[in-house]
Amino acid sequence: MTWEETRKKLAILKAQSAKCARTQRPSNDSRIRAAIRDPFEWVTDYTKTWNEHWQEEGRPSPYEPFPRWPYISDLFDFLKSERIVWLEKSRDMMASWGCVGYLTFEAMTVRERGVLLQTQKEDKVKQLLRYVKCLYEHQPAWLKKAYPLAKRGQSDLSLVFAHGGRIIGIPGGANQIRSYHPWGYLNDESSHQPDAGECYNEALSAVKGKIIFNSSAGPGWYADARRDIVRSEEE
Repeated sequence: MTWEETRKKLAILKAQSAKCARTQRPSNDSRIRAAIRDPFEWVTDYTKTWNEHWQEEGRPSPYEPFPRWPYISDLFDFLKSERIVWLEKSRDMMASWGCVGYLTFEAMTVRERGVLLQTQKEDKVKQLLRYVKCLYEHQPAWLKKAYPLAKRGQSDLSLVFAHGGRIIGIPGGANQIRSYHPWGYLNDESSHQPDAGECYNEALSAVKGKIIFNSSAGPGWYADARRDIVRSEEE
């Protein structure tokens, strides 16, 4: 068997394992099977984001599903296909929403799947958790019933599911990561974190699944790392 054949075989086995790990998927409830078939389908048909500028933009409500724009579909395909993901974004592209939506879906639908969200400051991390909670709360009641929250462990910096899946928010700093061993990790606005490089190194050791770095690419470590540029300490 060639390496390419081995790699494809491993990918198939991994996909089958992830499918088996999905929790509380009642075989007799077609609604739930449809809702959790794919994270892009979930965010576009079964939940909603919020938009603080909805009146200025002439929207009918502050709460709407993800738009089915082609680049958002491509974003979710990319998030699913790569273990380590580097994203360069500009404002109003919903990139942070997309990353949070993908990781929320994983923590909700897989038992004991932990996710860590990190950005510069605690207030910014709380905003990411508000994204998480908005997505959970704006699902249909029957879908929330299928994936209930735990009675304990909830806070401004966490969302915990009854089956053990959880999403935890932490502020910037490589030392913040070391006590966790999550399946997934998002470092948001990496260009604004002075020790984003150290966070990346810690994530490689601690995270067993998805690693996502998401930021506008201003000068600094993130822009260099995204382009495989190595600089000496003097530079």
